[in-house]
Amino acid sequence: MNIFRILGDVSHLLAMIILLVKIWRSKSCAGISGKSQILFTLVFTTRYLDLFTTFISLYNTVMKVIFLVCAYITVYMIYVKFQKTFDREHDSFRLEFLLVPVTGLSFLENHSFTPLEILWTFSIYLESVAILPQLFMISKTGEAETITTHYLFFLGLYRALYLANWIWRYHTENFYDQIAVVSGVVQTIFYCDFFYLYVTKVLKGKKLSLPMPV
Repeated sequence: MNIFRILGDVSHLLAMIILLVKIWRSKSCAGISGKSQILFTLVFTTRYLDLFTTFISLYNTVMKVIFLVCAYITVYMIYVKFQKTFDREHDSFRLEFLLVPVTGLSFLENHSFTPLEILWTFSIYLESVAILPQLFMISKTGEAETITTHYLFFLGLYRALYLANWIWRYHTENFYDQIAVVSGVVQTIFYCDFFYLYVTKVLKGKKLSLPMPV
């Protein structure tokens, strides 16, 4: 454990709480990609199967359970409780474009060819692209609510902090996980343009808007 890992976990948790509070208070999931949330739920489910086989620490176990519970509650609120407010028309990213290559890659490139390890690798690869349906949805609508941009900012910050965590571990523990690092870099790159817009617009009180696709 190091400060970057802890701050990354806090940022990740804060992002999920912001999203849940936004949906609950507004009684609406407008502007939220249900498909991205399904992918994130799949990420946590396949990654945290070791809850049944391995105990690392109380902190680790509690955080895993919290992330799982938050993810499933979010999907429930989008597709069940507030389904009438769900924007299916704009949440149109085809998930097979992500799931098929990610599944294939997890079988081809992993640390060991065992069920749990393949599922863990699948979760790492999938997390790196799980935000794409949300970004695609924003590009289709042309704008995003401020609270949604806060959610995306802290989600991106979590990945950036985890990259710092990997760098720290490499220098202090000589530990390097190529799969996690490369996937983290890919995911952070997807957020770069959003970070720029967040700093130049949202933090100045302006609404984040994007050019509408032709």
